[in-house]
Amino acid sequence: MQRHHYSAVVLLSVGLIVSGIASADFLSMYKADALHPSASLTKSGMLSDYVPALKGTNGDTRVYYYESGNPGATILLLGGTHPNESAGFIAATVLVENAHVAKGRLIVVPQACASGFTVTDPLEGCPTHFTVAAQSGPRTFRFGARGGNPLHQWPDPLVYRHFPSGQQLSGMESRNLNRSYPGRENGSFMEKVGYAFVQMIKKEKVDIAFDLHEAAPEVMIINAIITHEKGSDIGASAVLNLEFEDLKYSLEISPKNFHGLSHREWGDSTDVVPFLMETSNPIQGRMRGITNEKLILEGQDPFYRIAAQLGTVRITYELDGEPLSLRVARHLQGFRRVVEAYNEAHPEKTAIVENVPEYLSVVKQGVGNFLR
Repeated sequence: MQRHHYSAVVLLSVGLIVSGIASADFLSMYKADALHPSASLTKSGMLSDYVPALKGTNGDTRVYYYESGNPGATILLLGGTHPNESAGFIAATVLVENAHVAKGRLIVVPQACASGFTVTDPLEGCPTHFTVAAQSGPRTFRFGARGGNPLHQWPDPLVYRHFPSGQQLSGMESRNLNRSYPGRENGSFMEKVGYAFVQMIKKEKVDIAFDLHEAAPEVMIINAIITHEKGSDIGASAVLNLEFEDLKYSLEISPKNFHGLSHREWGDSTDVVPFLMETSNPIQGRMRGITNEKLILEGQDPFYRIAAQLGTVRITYELDGEPLSLRVARHLQGFRRVVEAYNEAHPEKTAIVENVPEYLSVVKQGVGNFLR
């Protein structure tokens, strides 16, 4: 009996230790990532400033404002719409920590889907965090899920019906911020978040808006700039200028009958000219092998290398793979060229954002060199 008691105590102790470790890892996902805005920051606020019902919820998130004092266009940039698409969040963070606005205004929301940063996708085996080597020391960030945390909006319906179109999608898409627009004030948790961003665009009279994303290498829209039809000329000009830099982006026009996405609903329901940009991230893909922090940072996967050699994916996947620094650099350069194209099309109301790191600088020096 004593031996049995001893075994039970050992098993209980082991269980408590494992549970403690798991609990600590779980709770760490609720600890906000530290961001260090540049000296040009005018003010910071919260998304709940636009929809007070979000205050105190896991849908609320920090908003950073950079105002030049010189009249001009207002730019909005969202990262972290899908928190498992790290380049979008990190590119937004680089802007927060470096940007200086010489004309007009810049509004940045690095973690648009705050709820999704508190959890990882089930059955994917993804890490909860990744660490970037920065000049001042290591910077650790959360790696979240594509949608919001199911604990914050439960249960998923069998079928998600988009408001107001009635379009039907899988029930889990009810937690996808980029299927929730234009949202509604008294809707579901994620519909309220989407509604708040639309209200922000209207209240701040945003002229041009960006939504930064990543996708699996096998998806056709990787390395693309997607826009509402009202932004087609601006997008075409930006893609052409990027081509001159030997940076290939495809231009896609938002499908009119695919509802809920930022580039469709922002354009339909407000005066803004919206753009969504996609980079290629192997950790999103179905062909990937080991799923770990190294894959986030280095973007090297042997199975995708074979696929690229066979010509079955659009990426070139050279020796350096698809590292985070490359993906962030593409977002920043795309942002720069689209803003320039917007200014050319609207000389009466322009915006000038300085200290945006150049593509080659980020690729060669690493994104960590641009994190404060």
